[in-house]
Amino acid sequence: MWVLALLSCISVALAVPIEYGVSYSHAPIYHAPIVHAEPIAYPKYAFNYGVKDTHTGDIKSQQEVRDGDVVKGSYSLVEPDGTTRTVNYSADDHNGFNAIVQRSGHAVHPVAPVAHYAPAPILLSSYGHH
Repeated sequence: MWVLALLSCISVALAVPIEYGVSYSHAPIYHAPIVHAEPIAYPKYAFNYGVKDTHTGDIKSQQEVRDGDVVKGSYSLVEPDGTTRTVNYSADDHNGFNAIVQRSGHAVHPVAPVAHYAPAPILLSSYGHH
């Protein structure tokens, strides 16, 4: 509320013309704009989504619930190594933000193919020899 009062004072200060050494009999009158405070809505929602694209490997999901200043949720995603990371989190005014991260599954690291190269050919020159 004090922010609105401060903004009103600043608006009035900026709206009043300052004249030095000039006298007007009919000086213009400026009015500060009226600021209407919007009512604050109680924050409450729930959502979830998921993606499962096996072609690209983009597999993830999230869900979250908020009731006032308390938020609880989780998300998971499949990492490039094949493990799944799951994060459960909560946040509120008393405890702040807290998250528990878990990893499940076994990492799979693809084996790169071994390249085999033939030795470079040896060039023989007969230049200068008879």
